[in-house]
Amino acid sequence: MVVRIRPAYWMALAIRWTALTGTLTTVNRLGDLERAIMDVLWETDAPLTVREVSVRLTERNLAHTTVMTVLDRLAKKGFAKRQRDGRAWRYCPAATRETYVAELMLTALDQTGDRTAALTRFAQSVSGVEADVLRDALEVLEGDGGGDEGSG
Repeated sequence: MVVRIRPAYWMALAIRWTALTGTLTTVNRLGDLERAIMDVLWETDAPLTVREVSVRLTERNLAHTTVMTVLDRLAKKGFAKRQRDGRAWRYCPAATRETYVAELMLTALDQTGDRTAALTRFAQSVSGVEADVLRDALEVLEGDGGGDEGSG
């Protein structure tokens, strides 16, 4: 099931996944090119080289060095992870798109003075199918005691 996220959430802010601590922190928003490159990384299962990312950015005519610079910055910001492959780097996302979007939503929620009103307004704006998805997710959480607590 796909839950639609309005572009304003992407534009408003960005979340960084810090690989060492596993925590999420607020940072500057992703630019259009950073978002396009992260979309490429999220759409594949295997780590990609700069050249492979460039080839998948079909709507843009970017220099190899531009893509390399943006990927390097995404890695330094914690959005992407990289690993050596001979002389090249291979890049993959540090967190799933769903994790990223959920954290965007939580950060937006944290910025409101009235979380209840914000959640109510959000609930009023989703489709019936999306409301069912939310209801199902809440039922799962209530059924297992909230997730990670007490497991093990």
